[in-house]
Amino acid sequence: MIQAVILDWAGTMVDYGCFAPVAAFMKVFEERGIGVTQEEVRKPMGMLKKDHLRAICEMDRVAVLWQAQYGRTPNEADVDSLYGDFEPMLFSILHRYAEPIPGAVDMAERLRKQGIRIGTTTGYTREMMNVVAPEAAKRGYEPDGIVCPDEAAGGRPLPWMLYQNAIRLGVYPMKHLVKCGDTISDMMEGANAGVWTVGVLKGGSELGMTEQEVEACDPEELSRRLDQIESGFRAAGAHYVIETIGELDRVVAQINERLAKGERP
Repeated sequence: MIQAVILDWAGTMVDYGCFAPVAAFMKVFEERGIGVTQEEVRKPMGMLKKDHLRAICEMDRVAVLWQAQYGRTPNEADVDSLYGDFEPMLFSILHRYAEPIPGAVDMAERLRKQGIRIGTTTGYTREMMNVVAPEAAKRGYEPDGIVCPDEAAGGRPLPWMLYQNAIRLGVYPMKHLVKCGDTISDMMEGANAGVWTVGVLKGGSELGMTEQEVEACDPEELSRRLDQIESGFRAAGAHYVIETIGELDRVVAQINERLAKGERP
């Protein structure tokens, strides 16, 4: 049986649409005269935030813009400088982006009633989580464990945070774990760790829409976008893809049936 579910934070359990880091990423580049798009900012979402900045700088279009602005491509000193501005900017707004996504808290409680523990991984550092986690707890979401990339050998898509969750929660072998997240890096993290991996569509960074925008979106256009995101998740290693986080416990029940038959992720 599944013994623990490891959940991402922003875009999966809190911060519908994953908007907190997006605003800060776009602002720090804007202040340097570089106009990055929301799509570019969201592409590496889920990584450790400094790695995320580095990934944006390595994008061809961004490197060209940087070359035109500064006469050279961005280097590691530029990444350090960007991060130096990004971190306080993010800290100033994080407390406003800890609202649980609809259905998330109830789903977590249903898992707990089955004796399943709730762990987490994130692209946020521990210092950032020290802001987000207490705010989420005030709103009813408090997992059994939090592992941040600065507490492991590396962030996503490496598997180390999932292994650290397994150690802290006392779960072995890895087939008894489920990882759920809303980004490609979440799916790769789960696949690299050898655990059951679930992608969530609505509320996530890949879709990048508010709840109101999702409701107002043309059904055919929304379906097209969701299908595209699902294809990306499955290509990155997802075993299951769900529309909303509230469906996760039903997937866990299906995985338990597969485990009973001797199947592995």
